[in-house]
Amino acid sequence: MSTVALQNTKKRKSKKLGMKAKTLIGQLILDFILLLLAATMILPFVYILMVSFTDGSVFISGKFTLWPEKWSLDAYKLILNGSGFLNAMKSTLFITLIGTPLNVIVNAGLGYMLSKPVPGKSFINKAVMFTMLFGAGMVPAYINISNLGLINSWFACILPAACGAWTVMVMKSFFMSIPDELEEAAKIDGCGPLRIFAVIVLPLSKAVIATFTLFALVSYWNTYFSAIMYITSSDKMPLQVYLQKIVLTSNISDVVDIQIDLANTVPQEVMRMAAVIVVVLPVICIYPFLQKYFAKGVMIGAVKG
Repeated sequence: MSTVALQNTKKRKSKKLGMKAKTLIGQLILDFILLLLAATMILPFVYILMVSFTDGSVFISGKFTLWPEKWSLDAYKLILNGSGFLNAMKSTLFITLIGTPLNVIVNAGLGYMLSKPVPGKSFINKAVMFTMLFGAGMVPAYINISNLGLINSWFACILPAACGAWTVMVMKSFFMSIPDELEEAAKIDGCGPLRIFAVIVLPLSKAVIATFTLFALVSYWNTYFSAIMYITSSDKMPLQVYLQKIVLTSNISDVVDIQIDLANTVPQEVMRMAAVIVVVLPVICIYPFLQKYFAKGVMIGAVKG
């Protein structure tokens, strides 16, 4: 091999090594930036969690660190034993357990219908898209709920969010990607439309169904604005309104509904942090079980059809 060829080979190898080094450095810088961003999101939650388990005397003394010197469950005991929390939890559970399956059934049913050549499909498609682009506004929505007799009813928080245009369109796109041959084979076996939807389509749609179940569950669990607008009784307020009152009030005993002498045993800041954890924890516990469907369901429904 000539000297020129050897020199060219060495140059190519050095260029490859240089490119690999630049790629590695760039990846390390990107990883570092992502770690910093993750820390800005995780550390505040860790701080809230640690404060909620900190003994009141340690917190008042100012010796608190990210790892408490003395642990205590007093804040959680006071919040969980208060009637205010129990009423708020009952309201949120009702809204979530009724609203989530209703939301999934309505959106999936409408999305499946629009994926088929049904009469009036074009008009319904346009009507759904119109609601995605334009909203009636706060006052007409309140008048509508009032005329339906739903003021101070949990269903005022459930029904307006039972169907969403974006969810319907994504589900429609997903259902259109299912091969027609499967449904035709089911029709030959004597299955009707409802049975095909329940037995054939839904089992093949676990990813997108699980994804939007998570969306609906989190949305209903975090019900706040609709409760402020439509719920007039304090006993029917959901957890998010209860949490807002705890965070903003100057006297937590009025919200938590416990005796003042008991409330004074735990600093109000510690009780606020414990309330935040109690409200957020259920969603955090449920999320890992549906996480594997999360990105898969949205991407499949978004890019096909």
